[in-house]
Amino acid sequence: MRQELKNIFGKVFITITVDNENRWVHTNWIGYLTQDNIKAGALAYTDAIKATGFSCVLNDTSEVLGSWDHSLEWVLNEWATKAAAAGIKHFALIISPDTFAGTSASNFHASNSAFEVRVFNNRTSAEPWLRQYSLMK
Repeated sequence: MRQELKNIFGKVFITITVDNENRWVHTNWIGYLTQDNIKAGALAYTDAIKATGFSCVLNDTSEVLGSWDHSLEWVLNEWATKAAAAGIKHFALIISPDTFAGTSASNFHASNSAFEVRVFNNRTSAEPWLRQYSLMK
């Protein structure tokens, strides 16, 4: 299953893919994100986790432009608890470290305690870490 959410200008800001082979939900965030975009996207992939029964998310923010600190409080105080209740246990966060979005992601990683988060600079290093949890019997 693949889902795309678009912003008010008709541009895709997130794709959500259920990866049945690896037993995780893969998200790819794109461009500048508003608080509404972040809420809609995060809740959509949380619903995908709940529907599949998976516990792992491969969350790629390497194509995000700009900070998303405007949504950090909501992500930490509201969404993370809901996400953990939906089943998220392991969260691989791919960032582009030289951007403001990377700083926002690092702030999330440092402050989240609802589930395990690891930060990676690329998908190649994130996938093996996540796979050790997603494919556990």
